[in-house]
Order: sequence, then structure tokens, then C-alpha cells
Amino acid sequence: MISELLGTTILAETSANPLTEISQTFHLHTANFIAQVISFAITLFLLKKFAFGPIVAMLEQRRSRIAEGEAKLKQIELQLAESERTTAEAIAKANEDAARLVNEAKTSAAALSEQKAQEAIASAQQILAKAEAAAAAERAAIKAELKAEFGRLVTATTAQVTGKVLTSDDQSRINQEALASVEA
Repeated sequence: MISELLGTTILAETSANPLTEISQTFHLHTANFIAQVISFAITLFLLKKFAFGPIVAMLEQRRSRIAEGEAKLKQIELQLAESERTTAEAIAKANEDAARLVNEAKTSAAALSEQKAQEAIASAQQILAKAEAAAAAERAAIKAELKAEFGRLVTATTAQVTGKVLTSDDQSRINQEALASVEA
């Protein structure tokens, strides 16, 4: 009975102030609570100043470096594509120039070959003409020599057959007659 009275009295006293009731229920002491709040605030300040601040700054720097890297990567990709396009154009132009030079070389070689062939033909014709002229001259010289030798033989034979000495007019006449009969 007394305890019930004490319990109702305590309830009556505690129900009057809810903060007092809560503090009594959780065994909350005001001085300890204030010290814990100050300690928490100091810990929060220290963590923010020396731990979370540098970590957040480092993360921000890393994020900005990644963004810069991605931007540079895109720029490099664009430059690479431009370089590949320029290289392909240069190769195509070089191939066109090479084909043009090969065609010009073929044309020039054909013209030079034709010119050299014409020069060789002309040279061969000149050599042939000279050879024919030389042969004709040699043939004429041999013919003249044969005529002279034949005339000398005919004159000598006539002198031996007739037994008289022939004058130069006789030798000339006999030679003329003998040559005329041979050429006819």
C-alpha cells in the first residue's frame, strides 16, 4: 500500500514535467549530457577539419582530373581521327603521284626506245650504205686491176704467139678489144 502510494506520488511528480520524466527514465544527467554534446561537437569539428575536409577535397580534385582526362581523351580521339584522315589523303595522293610517274616513265621509256630504235635503224642504214659504197669501190678497184692484169696477159700472150714486140698503141688497142669482148 505504501509502495503504491509512493509510486503514484512519483508518477504524479514525473508526469508534471516530461523532460524530468525522460531524464529519470534514461538516467540522464544534465552535466554529462552537455559534456557529451561538447565532446561530440569537438570530434565532429576535428573530423571535418582534418579527415572529411581533405578527403572531400581529394575526391573533388580526383573528379576534376578525371573530367580533364576524359576531355583530353576526346580531344586526342578527334586529333587521331583527323590524323588518320590526313594520312589516308596523303597516301592516296602519293599513290596517284606514283601511278602518274610510272605512266610518265613508261611513256618516256617507250618514246626513248622508239627514238633509239630509229637511231639504230638510221645508223645501220648508214653503215650498210658505207659498206655498199666500199664494196662497190673495192669491186671497181678489183675490176680495174683485173682489166689491167687481163690486158697485160692478153698482150703478153699475143706477143708470144705473134713473136713480135708490140708498141704501146698496139697493147692499148689489143686490151680494148679484149675487154670489149669480155664485157659483151
